[in-house]
Amino acid sequence: MPKFNMNWIYITILVALGILFFTNTGTEATSSGSGSGIAKQDNYFNFKEWVMKGAAKEVVINKEENELRMYVKPEFIQDVFHNDVKQTGTNPFLEVEFGSVETLEAFLDEAQKAGKFNGHITFDNKKSSDMYNLLFNLSSILFFVFIMIFFFRRMGGGGSGGVFSVGKSKAKMYEKGNDLGITFKDVAGQVGAKEEVQEIVDFLKNPRKYTDLGGKIPKGALLVGPPGTGKTLLAKAVAGEAGVPFFSMSGSDFVEMFVGVGASRVRDLFRQAKEKAPCIIFIDEIDAVGRARSKNPSMGGNDERENTLNALLTEMDGFGTNSGVIIMAATNRADMLDSALLRAGRFDRQINVDLPDLNERKEIFIVHLKPIKVDNSVDIDLLARQTPGFSGADIANVCNEAALIAARRAAKTVCRQDFLDAVDRIIGGLEKKTKVMTAHEKRTIALHEAGHATISWFCEHANPLVKVSIVPRGKALGAAWYLPEERQITTKEEMLDEMCSLMGGRAAEELFTGHISTGAMNDLERATKSAYGMIAYAGMGEMLPNICYYNQDYQFQRPYSDTTAKIIDDEVLKMVNEQYERAKQILLEHKEGHNALAELLISREVIFAEDVEKIFGKRPWVSRSQEIMGLEMENETEKPSEDKPAQDAGETPQIDSTPTEK
Repeated sequence: MPKFNMNWIYITILVALGILFFTNTGTEATSSGSGSGIAKQDNYFNFKEWVMKGAAKEVVINKEENELRMYVKPEFIQDVFHNDVKQTGTNPFLEVEFGSVETLEAFLDEAQKAGKFNGHITFDNKKSSDMYNLLFNLSSILFFVFIMIFFFRRMGGGGSGGVFSVGKSKAKMYEKGNDLGITFKDVAGQVGAKEEVQEIVDFLKNPRKYTDLGGKIPKGALLVGPPGTGKTLLAKAVAGEAGVPFFSMSGSDFVEMFVGVGASRVRDLFRQAKEKAPCIIFIDEIDAVGRARSKNPSMGGNDERENTLNALLTEMDGFGTNSGVIIMAATNRADMLDSALLRAGRFDRQINVDLPDLNERKEIFIVHLKPIKVDNSVDIDLLARQTPGFSGADIANVCNEAALIAARRAAKTVCRQDFLDAVDRIIGGLEKKTKVMTAHEKRTIALHEAGHATISWFCEHANPLVKVSIVPRGKALGAAWYLPEERQITTKEEMLDEMCSLMGGRAAEELFTGHISTGAMNDLERATKSAYGMIAYAGMGEMLPNICYYNQDYQFQRPYSDTTAKIIDDEVLKMVNEQYERAKQILLEHKEGHNALAELLISREVIFAEDVEKIFGKRPWVSRSQEIMGLEMENETEKPSEDKPAQDAGETPQIDSTPTEK
């Protein structure tokens, strides 16, 4: 059976009104008998003439409107209407206006006595017809009103109030935060952030503990961190621990095309929150509404978004001390927020939710591995070491991808190799086993990747090598995989060694093939960006030492002159070329080992750190990460990392790749 739908009722009403409208004339015409006919307007004198000729079959008199209808006999239809029965119908009539009822009745009596009229005389006050006309006219108005309400409700999203509730808050409210079923136990890692927000939980549970001593709890807490680090999850855990009402919405929910709607929603949200206090308001991606206001009036300084921000600023600073409403927000672009939003009394605290370190990654793996059927070969410590710079969302993706890989091969459990393949898949992309390469291209790629491996092996501060591959994966034809150290700071020597390692691929192509290719575009891009960062931001240049030109306030122009720009360009060019020449020198010193490494790559396509060690011997320097973790390079355990230079703490793993084109 079809599902019930209000549209069926609307269609039924519309059809019924149409039937009543189109059948109105026929109903009136057949009041004297069967059949139907047309109506014709005529005057009173012609009416009297036709009556005296014997053409009247029946007369219906309406006293209130001084109108009558004279139904014509069939034999007189042709004379009266000048048409046959097919055109007029079987029961046509004349509509005539008369002066007075008494005169009309006297005339009809006279016609009856004279034998000219022997039909019936009836009286019709048309009360029912008038009522019908009134209802019909009203129904037309009601129909259009109904159509307007119907579309207004659709415009309003089908909720109560429809278009009239456009200024209402769209926040989703949980009457009790613990209804979400999320507590601090579900948030792995982030020990520092959890300690920061624990004070908010304690205040919501026992506010008098603070107010009796004259203390004031922070009115707002801003969670700042890279994407995927668990900012939203942490806010839900706060509400779950405190067990208070929890209002959740996105910053974009305030933004509307209608003037004043955003500000109205802000006021409605805080009105509801005050009624439910103590409670928590959580605004995700607050940079959508809290972006810094323009200082130039000609650049749209009075637009709808800024009006919404002004309303938000007013509401946040309008609470009483003990109102019990706490605002939490999350963003990964805190530098774009308006300074008035971050001042004391609004967002008093900024809680940094950083990328997890080694121990925190292990805790996150434990949480996400609970629903997955794993075998005894899975080593959580190893997985944590293989994923430096991964966020909580990345680790969840690794676990899910490993389960999918195991299911694809119809396994009953997920093994260690599935997790390692999942890391390869997420970082490097899908392996392209069907890509066809010529022998010359394969040798060029092998020399290129062997150049990266050789330089990184003999540079003291270069990241330790994990494996080298010339198997096409994603957009890359080959890649050298490293395991970056999780450094808190990075020295100039470390950055130069990493730059030299990046230039090793191009240097090997020029030295051993006699030509250069587009395969080094990714390496050159990263080396150039690193050099510009060292010169313009880190103050590591020779001609511009100890100078930093980074300033976020300069949005439309650079904070230095054209002369300084020329100096920066010259220093960058000099620094990159010096590392390029250094890379060529190292390759020439270890020419035989590099060629042996390239031949091994051509034959096996994938080699690991232990294969490089057999050719060059043990690496002269042991990395700090190897000393701390006791990392052993094994074929089935070492994994690649992400295509991004790891210069600061918490950055992603590093890959030197050879793309086809860019």
